[in-house]
Amino acid sequence: MDVTTPATAPWLIVGLGNPGPEYSMNRHNVGFMVVDLLAERIGGKFKRAGKAQAQVLEGRIGPAGPANRRVILAKPMSYMNLSGGPVNALKDFYKVPVENIVAVHDELDIDYGTLRLKLGGGDNGHNGLKSMTKAMGADYHRVRFGIGRPPGRMQVADFVLKDFASAERKELDYLVDRAADAVECLVTEGLERAQGTYNS
Repeated sequence: MDVTTPATAPWLIVGLGNPGPEYSMNRHNVGFMVVDLLAERIGGKFKRAGKAQAQVLEGRIGPAGPANRRVILAKPMSYMNLSGGPVNALKDFYKVPVENIVAVHDELDIDYGTLRLKLGGGDNGHNGLKSMTKAMGADYHRVRFGIGRPPGRMQVADFVLKDFASAERKELDYLVDRAADAVECLVTEGLERAQGTYNS
């Protein structure tokens, strides 16, 4: 009987965002940006995933040897607040344990560009996480990319659906690159090492 354990199972790395060019540079889409960069590093193109409402790319991350990991990169195409359905379908199709799932997402409560990695926890009002947790529980990893709080009286919904400001864009490529490094470290070296290196 083939029993898949977290040590031998693939990893499912989910970038959270909204599909469509009008959303591509929104703060809410930084998860897509990080996963797109990981896809560039792997050297492949996303394709539509069967019945799951998502785009996926299969590949490997890490050096040759025991640290090398099979990964499925995914971008749900369902809009943020319905991300859980596609992610759960991919989890079942690829036989990925919940603890081998990584959600890469924007985070309001930490400063712009700051990274925080963790396993499990609440959704902090994030609709993508809320949907994922409802679909499969909360015991998945999160790579939280800080976007800060909205200025003045701007509503949160307006803030996250706006593009990064010009001052933020000057650093964005570097910060997305660092977040992609953090994902790779998490998958190949574990949460504790990734937190020690990238939590700031």
